[in-house]
Amino acid sequence: MEDAYTRSASEVLDFFAVDPIKGLTDSQVADHGRMYGQNVLPQEKSTPFWKLVVKQFDDLLVKILIVAALVSFVLALINGDTGLTAFLEPSVILMILAANAAVGVITETNAEKAIEELRAYQADVATVLRNGCFSIVPAIALVPGDIVEVSVGCKVPADMRMIELLSDQLRVDQAILTGESCSVEKEVDATSAVNAVYQDKTNILFSGTVVVAGRGRAIVTGVGSNTAMGNIRDSMLRTDDEATPLKKKLDEFGTFLAKVIAGICVLVWVVNIGHFRDPSHGGFLQGAIHYFKIAVALAVAAIPEGLPAVVTTCLALGTKRMARLNAIVRSLPSVETLGCTTVICSDKTGTLTTNMMSASKICVLRSTHHNPNSSEYTVNGTTYAPEGAIFDNDGVRLDFPSQQPCLLHIAMCSAICNESSLQYNSDKGTYEKIGESTEVALRVLAEKIGIPGFDSMPSALNMLSKHERASYCNRYWENQFKKVSALEFSRDRKMMSVLCSRKQSATMFSKGAPESIISRCTSILCNENGSVIPLTAEIRTELEAKFNSFAGKETLRCLALAVKRLPIDQHVLSFDDEKELTFIGLVGMLDPPREEVRNAILACMTAGIRVIVVTGDNKATAESLCRKIGAFDHLGDFVGHSFTASEFEELPALQKTIALQRMALFTRVEPSHKRMLVEALQNQNEVVAMTGDGVNDAPALKKADIGIAMGSGTAVAKSASDMVLADDNFATIVAAVAEGRAIYNNTKQFIRYMISSNIGEVVCIFVAAVLGIPDTLVPVQLLWVNLVTDGLPATAIGFNKQDSDVMKYKPRKVGEAVVSGWLFFRYVVIGAYVGLATVAGFIWWFVYADTGPMLSYGELVNFDTCHMRQTSYPCSIFDDRHPSTVSMTVLVVVEMFNALNNLSENQSLLAIPPWSNLWLVASIILTMLLHILILYIQPLSAMFSVTPLSWTEWKVVMYLSFPVILIDEVLKYFSRNSRGIRLKLRFWKTDLLPRREVRDK
Repeated sequence: MEDAYTRSASEVLDFFAVDPIKGLTDSQVADHGRMYGQNVLPQEKSTPFWKLVVKQFDDLLVKILIVAALVSFVLALINGDTGLTAFLEPSVILMILAANAAVGVITETNAEKAIEELRAYQADVATVLRNGCFSIVPAIALVPGDIVEVSVGCKVPADMRMIELLSDQLRVDQAILTGESCSVEKEVDATSAVNAVYQDKTNILFSGTVVVAGRGRAIVTGVGSNTAMGNIRDSMLRTDDEATPLKKKLDEFGTFLAKVIAGICVLVWVVNIGHFRDPSHGGFLQGAIHYFKIAVALAVAAIPEGLPAVVTTCLALGTKRMARLNAIVRSLPSVETLGCTTVICSDKTGTLTTNMMSASKICVLRSTHHNPNSSEYTVNGTTYAPEGAIFDNDGVRLDFPSQQPCLLHIAMCSAICNESSLQYNSDKGTYEKIGESTEVALRVLAEKIGIPGFDSMPSALNMLSKHERASYCNRYWENQFKKVSALEFSRDRKMMSVLCSRKQSATMFSKGAPESIISRCTSILCNENGSVIPLTAEIRTELEAKFNSFAGKETLRCLALAVKRLPIDQHVLSFDDEKELTFIGLVGMLDPPREEVRNAILACMTAGIRVIVVTGDNKATAESLCRKIGAFDHLGDFVGHSFTASEFEELPALQKTIALQRMALFTRVEPSHKRMLVEALQNQNEVVAMTGDGVNDAPALKKADIGIAMGSGTAVAKSASDMVLADDNFATIVAAVAEGRAIYNNTKQFIRYMISSNIGEVVCIFVAAVLGIPDTLVPVQLLWVNLVTDGLPATAIGFNKQDSDVMKYKPRKVGEAVVSGWLFFRYVVIGAYVGLATVAGFIWWFVYADTGPMLSYGELVNFDTCHMRQTSYPCSIFDDRHPSTVSMTVLVVVEMFNALNNLSENQSLLAIPPWSNLWLVASIILTMLLHILILYIQPLSAMFSVTPLSWTEWKVVMYLSFPVILIDEVLKYFSRNSRGIRLKLRFWKTDLLPRREVRDK
């Protein structure tokens, strides 16, 4: 029954044909069970493990690598190789793919946990009326029409319509569903709100919420999937995980690379068809297989096998740095997504604010001799910590607040007329509340005012331990005034009172809604001299004006405090005693904005990131908070920038588009609205980060490009998110965005490094094949270069320091290619030099080396006809390991120099020297040591078909390798001074990667 909130209680009872005195009969329970189903969230079938594993290999680059590994293995067996070399290359490739698949499976398994976490919010049992008797039944057995009784501490077992209040009031904490910071009072009357959201349905108890005060009865209207919690589950199931921008670009790069690799491999094979019959191969088929092996080697050279591992490592390093910033990353790819975030949809309560109600304003009567009569004080401190000061109208700090009569009595009343408590949690290092937020705020205020009697009181309090300090002043007043009787808060009175005895006197302290307290007061306490004077109409009007200003313009939650002397022999309070009170003062409270939020939001604006505040609170309260933050002053007023969910839904399509582009505040929202906002922004090609802490936030967190949960939030929100803020602080998001941008820049650098290195390897093999010289590098050598000598420096590039101006630029576009235009040209030039230098080292040994055969170039390119003609050298020299060792060493060393080029995209090595990243220097040293190890240790040198080099050969290696730095310095110079050469050819106008739609809808 979806419209139960609009109907009267009797109408709902009639709809389900239930007697409110007897409840459902057994036959009705059975009928309703068949009709509406069980009161349980259906368990979604989880994806089988084997499907998750197979899914990780559904990638074109991965498939090419698998084929290359299998072909390499088969060809090795055909050639009769059964030793370690036959298995080394395919085994290493498959191990890398298995490691990446494991990371993917773990990530996807975590994503499914969010839906399971919802079950934790379902009640276990319920007190239900059936056949005229109350009994406790499993919550799963409830059916629509059941009459359920709830009381303090009960978890609501299903969606229910209130039919009867059994106490003065019934309050429910529904923050997990709506994000409201305070508990909500429930009523029996029907609601007339149009387009009502959960907050408007004040007669509905929602499944999973908790009763915090009172007792009542309600009729079940929705069970299982037909509850608010069920709607959240369904919304999460409908949400598909979006691929991150980097993942999309890498996928596109993989597709592009696969086509290029396939084309080059076929080209190399076709170009050499004329050589298939060369006698050296022993037949046409053997010749075809030989050149097919070269094509496979080319594929191995072209595919950056280490790229997935290096990307994963770099992102993991980023998560470590972000954890130190209190941002705990649950999904590795989300680290990079932060870098291109364009909109942050931020929850208000607990993220922009402290989620700790705090007294901020006090109004008391100064005396009737001044105009105005009232005096206003400001209280600072934004948490539950008893730390803060009180300032007068002129902004002067009060050194001894307790010396002011009204402030002293406010402290007394705040401590005595209070059911909450404040304590220090040493494990978390924070002060925590037990009870209603407004009452805890009064306790903290009493601590800030302090106690009278000592000139050194403020400093004396600071000498206490944090456990003692938490409630020292409150305990002092509780020891001074012994509670005798109390009148609890009720809806009609809107106040509570406590009778206390002290030194042969009886005093009643009262607190409540200002309109209720002021109307019951006949006198007022003066702050100037502590005298009590009659409450005149003029003073009453001034107090009411102050209250309206606090509650209206400043949107503070206000409480009025009062006192009354009673006869010493009175031991019980009655409602008649709550008359002729003496007004003490007015206290205005709010959930204060975090002090660091203003600068954090301004930093976002500088970085081109828009912040939209999203909250379940009402519009006026949210706008007031945004004004207090001070970061939205540039908007003037909020007209055209602030919308309630209902207002936004009523806009025509075109105006919705305009509203989305201007929106800064979105209020009175429920779960479906948050998800709708994320989708609408994504449709405008925005990259959206969404924050949240409640169950209600989970669908939006899952849908957003990056979902950010609060550390103090629900398990459901955390499971649905990509990142968790340990300190619940918006400023942490900004720090994480800066880190995300730095990580992307570093990721971009090592991807370019690996691409230029792989271009070099492709050029090396292709040029060797075209020239017709022997194989410069064997596949196992290429694999060593790709995995070890490429992988270590590429990983170390991830440690490049964050640029100081990283937050001064607009977010990069989602469709921005990792390598494009001028940059691609730069790295083709570098790659071409790497390849040519490698081939040059090979040719040098045969033609010019003193230790080589000193062949002519013509003899080298006709090596395959050596045994058919008379030569002055043995044909076995073409099997010598020296030339391929020189080539491999040139390739390794030139790539080490190229790694130094990637300390910065455009800055010279003179500006950013190698020691700015000591990890890179260390990785280069380690790589060279490993390379020397395989050259000079016998079992390894045989495995990699290499041999030790002489000092002359090492010098040639250095001569051929070092120029790569000079070439890139020239290219960087052009980049800095002319922002790159703008090539006019059509090929260069487009990205290296083919353009696609930003999102697949």
